[in-house]
Amino acid sequence: MSQLNQLELQNLRHLIGSHETTAQKLENYAQLAVDPQVKQMFQKSAQDARNTKQKLMSFLS
Repeated sequence: MSQLNQLELQNLRHLIGSHETTAQKLENYAQLAVDPQVKQMFQKSAQDARNTKQKLMSFLS
């Protein structure tokens, strides 16, 4: 794979941070949810965001 330029690296870091923030917010929403289906939806979405973050981080190695 070719090396990332500065702009690509900056954008990648921004995306990684955004996915982590999203995952944290979704986990907080899951903790506040009363309905089990809603809670599960937020938990799954948080895990999906973390998985995407991990995939994006793989471009840094």
